[in-house]
Amino acid sequence: MSSNEGEGAAGVSEQNKGTWSAFLKSIASFSGDLSSLTAPPFILSSKSLVEFSSYWAEHPSVFVAPAHEKDPQKRALLVLKWFLSTLKQQYASRSEKFGNEKKPLNPFLGELFLGKWVDEAGTTELISEQVSHHPPATAYRISNKQHGVYLQGYNAQKASFSRTIHVKQIGHAVLTIPAYNDTYLISLPNLHIEGLIFGAPFVELNDSTYITSTSGFTAKIDFSGKGWLSGKKNSFTATMYPTGKEKDILYTVNGQWTKSFDIIEGHSKSGTVIDTYDADAHPPTPLTVAPIEEQDPLESRRAWAKVAAGIAEGNMEVTGAEKTKIEVAQRELRQREKEEGRTWVRRYFSQVDSDPILDHLGPIIGMSPETDKTGGIWRFDEGKYQALAANKQS
Repeated sequence: MSSNEGEGAAGVSEQNKGTWSAFLKSIASFSGDLSSLTAPPFILSSKSLVEFSSYWAEHPSVFVAPAHEKDPQKRALLVLKWFLSTLKQQYASRSEKFGNEKKPLNPFLGELFLGKWVDEAGTTELISEQVSHHPPATAYRISNKQHGVYLQGYNAQKASFSRTIHVKQIGHAVLTIPAYNDTYLISLPNLHIEGLIFGAPFVELNDSTYITSTSGFTAKIDFSGKGWLSGKKNSFTATMYPTGKEKDILYTVNGQWTKSFDIIEGHSKSGTVIDTYDADAHPPTPLTVAPIEEQDPLESRRAWAKVAAGIAEGNMEVTGAEKTKIEVAQRELRQREKEEGRTWVRRYFSQVDSDPILDHLGPIIGMSPETDKTGGIWRFDEGKYQALAANKQS
């Protein structure tokens, strides 16, 4: 995202400035959820939101590292380090690749994104599924069975405008390490979009997010941006402490989530730096997905292939026509289900009435499931997964 600094005026070409200005005016006067607005062609992404689940684990060795730490306090610190290491990929990688943040495609109900990372950490598997359309919500499960680390969760977004675009992220993630009977509940950071006036939008995180564990440790991450506490963009300060004892700081982590951060034992002013993470020194492991022709029709890149091709060619007539075909087919499918008294069966996830981990850890960090905004509480269904695996083998 550093590429955005000092480049704002160049974000929109002369031919697109009028379109961008009109789009900003439409945002400012829009009262509903901004995700339903049609963005100008040059700001559209060919990637669906259902793919964004992959950003949780693009550094598999950092993802599995906690499984090899027997000390629960140090293990909780490694979970915090892993979470912080995911932020650049989740919220800045697209800005660096394209020069600005682009509006992703809205997934359809049942859309899938399946892949795996294969590196020195072994095989780490990703399953992502759009489990709700009204309201839109994506569920995911990332697993490394060799090291015994499992992540699952779901998320939705609510976008609004007040001087800039504000996005509230709804949902949570749960990391489990069964060997230690260890579970972590992770809240999602809120964000806003900077650089709109120049047509070079990028993400800035704000407010606070938490990680709390069954082993008795909690981390609080406070985000700040340029002109605030540190004067640098993408800044944060995190503290880890025994749950319920926020003043008894065990570790402090501060820096920029797009660049580097220091891990300090104790308070930031009096403690000792025990580790430094440099994002540039940790390139992401490429995600492997099946060739499009071998993918299921519901898999994201196959389903949106013609739309993506239209966007890549800058042909908005093709993009619009192909996008409409998908949307019309989905509406017709929902109507048939309604007439026949059926509901869409999720392939890998199931809705649950309650979750013991959420009930136990949620109150510690002030989290309650906003089921009306996510379509329910969603959990990975191992039975469905095993049945699908058995069917593929038979």
